[in-house]
Amino acid sequence: MRKYEFTGETQNIECTGKVITLHRIRAARDFMGVKKEELGGWIETEDNLSHSENAWVSGNAWVFGDARVSGDAQVFGDTRVSGKVWVFGDARVFGNARVSGDTRVSGNAWVFGDAQVLGDAQVLGDARVFGDAQVLGNAWVSGDARVSGDAQVSGNAWVPGNARVYDIRHVFTAGPIGSRNSFVTFFRDKDCGISVKCGCFSGKLGEFLERVRKTHGDSKYAHEYILIAESAKACIDLTAEKPEEEGGSE
Repeated sequence: MRKYEFTGETQNIECTGKVITLHRIRAARDFMGVKKEELGGWIETEDNLSHSENAWVSGNAWVFGDARVSGDAQVFGDTRVSGKVWVFGDARVFGNARVSGDTRVSGNAWVFGDAQVLGDAQVLGDARVFGDAQVLGNAWVSGDARVSGDAQVSGNAWVPGNARVYDIRHVFTAGPIGSRNSFVTFFRDKDCGISVKCGCFSGKLGEFLERVRKTHGDSKYAHEYILIAESAKACIDLTAEKPEEEGGSE
């Protein structure tokens, strides 16, 4: 059963030199806190918002291009979601957030404030990306990670569970490195220390170096990892204070 309909109200926007017509939606039935006849946000086509489950676009949010919102995901506020983005699960995108490219926002993840998630990035789990933070390229933010302030997580960085990245100097990524030509991410953690994500390893810097010595001994690869770790220690700023809010409100 269809859960929304077009109201007949439209607006034209310009994106990459092309004029796109957005359509205002209205709930056609009651579902998950949304009442029949309640006005929603703006979508380009019905492909942008699933009729199944409880996903919803509301407020002045725009979802267009090949972007999709499904599952129990919510997109609201003045958010702009475009490109080939997929917002699903119980994810929330709100405020003035901008999400575009081929990104994924899933699980219980929230993207809000003036945050941007672009490229092929993924925000998943219980992660929160907010403030003026940017997640770009092939970067992942997962678990219980918090990325905010003017932080930028980019390239092949992976910022997992215990990350507390509030500043551009809170994360350091290097690679290809080691016997598998992998990428390693060093980041400020919730204990105001440095933690590491490299392949299947995720843990404190000291644990990482111990694993390196155990696995690689005195080899060239061990020296690579140790040198990069020293650079990360020199570059990551552990003094910056955390933002006042880590949550946001719906």
